[in-house]
Amino acid sequence: MTDNAPGHSPGHSPGNSPGGPLGRGTPRKAAIAAWIGSALEYYDFFIYGSAAALIFGRVFFDDSDPATATLQSLASFGVAYAARPVGAFFLGHVGDRFGRKKIMVFTLVLMGLSTFLIGCLPTRDQIGGAAPVLLVLLRIMQGLSAAGEQASANSMTLEHSPADRRGYFTSFTLNGTQFGQILATFAFIPVAALPEEQLLTWGWRVPFWLSVAVAVAGWIIRRRLEETPAFEEEVAAGTVPRMPLAVLFRDHWSSVLRVVCAALIATVSTIFTVWALNYATSDEIGLDNATMLWVGVAANAVALVAIPLWARLSDRIGRKPVFLIGAIGSPIMIFAYLAAINSGSYPLVFLVGILTLGVVYSASNGIWPALYGEMFSTRVRLSGMAIGTQIGFAIAGFAVASAAGIVSPDGWLGLQGWTGVGVFTAILCAISAVAVATARETYRVPTEELGRTPAPAPAG
Repeated sequence: MTDNAPGHSPGHSPGNSPGGPLGRGTPRKAAIAAWIGSALEYYDFFIYGSAAALIFGRVFFDDSDPATATLQSLASFGVAYAARPVGAFFLGHVGDRFGRKKIMVFTLVLMGLSTFLIGCLPTRDQIGGAAPVLLVLLRIMQGLSAAGEQASANSMTLEHSPADRRGYFTSFTLNGTQFGQILATFAFIPVAALPEEQLLTWGWRVPFWLSVAVAVAGWIIRRRLEETPAFEEEVAAGTVPRMPLAVLFRDHWSSVLRVVCAALIATVSTIFTVWALNYATSDEIGLDNATMLWVGVAANAVALVAIPLWARLSDRIGRKPVFLIGAIGSPIMIFAYLAAINSGSYPLVFLVGILTLGVVYSASNGIWPALYGEMFSTRVRLSGMAIGTQIGFAIAGFAVASAAGIVSPDGWLGLQGWTGVGVFTAILCAISAVAVATARETYRVPTEELGRTPAPAPAG
């Protein structure tokens, strides 16, 4: 295949290809809608992480054994990741069968409702063992919602984008996710500063109650979205599969497996934002709750700038080299960040934390929407991305509980202490790096040809 220009094939241009801007929607409009929706959706999802690290061990679990209560609280954070693959199968099928817009609206409403209800839950002291059970059920609802959020937003944006700028426009989804994390952290900074009695009674509930406003705002924005030109062309041609999952696993199973392995890079985020926060503020280290939350804010603020810059670079030099910068550099930086936490130096923690999550990890985090989405055709893109990422993210989510086990007195798989957590993270990042290094480079492939087996090069 010969390209006339990056992202163009003979007879096609960004304006008249299915991914071009001449459809009913524009790339900018789709990207902004994805950004806002993801920010609102992941505000809800991430406030649970802060609460699990700082609050829930004392409110919902038996705190007579603080270490066990903390482990159970962090495990409840991972439960949503276990639910996400289940939701991905259902929501992926619906999204590829009936359209991206329906999933984007549904996931936002479900997330807002489940998050608000978490804020209304009675505690263990009030209703006993039913409290953690209800908490876990609502966390599962959050996981089901998140299962279709990024895949639908990424598919929507990629299919509206000109072929030579897919990396940049799809990065808005992850940029919104990072902003949602900033919002979630900002919500917990004043809460963490409350006197303990107020914090453990009503204070922690306020960020969860605010999800009502989040859900309403997101619903207003997303219900006005237009379906993608690529999907509408499939509908008009009558080529939308009745069973997208059957097509996916018949023709694209290797791409699904590759995305699962590549998505393990998300371990860096969950270790940084949840486990390291809990570890830094534990009695052993004793760093301040509010200060450590500010580290997350600063890192994610830098990521808001770094993500689109890495994405632009991937449109110029390819997805693989940019992703590999993050996949190889992130585990090195995690070691440095955990060492900084153990040093007790706040300036060092801030500096290394910003470099880890804000700069290096953003290389992989900012371009995976394009990288993964380009592995699939329009017929199965949403389900392929949803299933592949959510299985990988499920493993990454439970990495938090695994890390808690590693630092326990008995260790885990021969590893122990914070250095063991660093090794554990590096192993999963290595799997991700290999998966991407052996993948096909797709940044110059026209949108309508994505997901097809490339023709063999002519002999001689």
